[in-house]
Amino acid sequence: MNDIISYFSTIPSLHRSIILVGGITTFWMIENAFPLFNFSYKKWQHAGINIFLTATTIIVNFALAFVLLKTADWTVKNNFGILQWLPQMNIWLYALLGLLLLDLIGAYLVHLVEHKVKILWRFHLIHHTDTWIDTTTANRHHPGESVIRFTFTVLGVLIIGSPMWMVFLYQSLSVVASQFNHANISLPKKIDTLLSYFIVSPNMHKVHHHHVLPYTDSNYGNIFSVWDRLFGTFMTLPREEIIYGVDSHPDPQQHNDLQNLLKIPFQNRKEN
Repeated sequence: MNDIISYFSTIPSLHRSIILVGGITTFWMIENAFPLFNFSYKKWQHAGINIFLTATTIIVNFALAFVLLKTADWTVKNNFGILQWLPQMNIWLYALLGLLLLDLIGAYLVHLVEHKVKILWRFHLIHHTDTWIDTTTANRHHPGESVIRFTFTVLGVLIIGSPMWMVFLYQSLSVVASQFNHANISLPKKIDTLLSYFIVSPNMHKVHHHHVLPYTDSNYGNIFSVWDRLFGTFMTLPREEIIYGVDSHPDPQQHNDLQNLLKIPFQNRKEN
């Protein structure tokens, strides 16, 4: 564990980029070989839109990274936050607890709030307009949503008192987990169900992308499935019944036009 801590304390930006690109590449190849759904779409064009939005997320996070670093350093130096107030424990248990709490605030909570607060939903809506969910959808976020999610991550670090190595570890795991649970891959149902007791599996997350309520307002988790089960937001739906998209934006031109996607949060439309 000490080697992991040492590595993620000083992980180079290049390595973080390799994790992101490597994850997309790996799941891209798997979903081509074992697809859950056989989409009739221009995969590279679709990927181009989602990768552009991924790039804006990277830019936002890079531009604001100093805030995250300063916050993490401050919590450790001032002995502030949940982890700092707990008695000494096994380092593996300490890391698992920290990752669970970061996932609660930095993924589950912000996702839940984005669905419940109308102005935030306008930005998150771009993620749900995708009707061809694959691994590139993982970071299909409007730049405005990237700022929202970053803000919750900073809040999580402050409340939890996470050291920076844990934040980098969490972000790396979160990226790969999101690419995995969005990937258009077909896992045996028994394996997917077993995974869903511990982590957010592909079938579990696909329910969240069903085009109508109440399924859209379920399965908010990203890495761990415990929070959805604990707070009663866990739902299932046979994968053959899932229809991707969001019922307020059914026009394909609305989800396959980058310029329009960037404008959606500012358009005067009836809310979903």
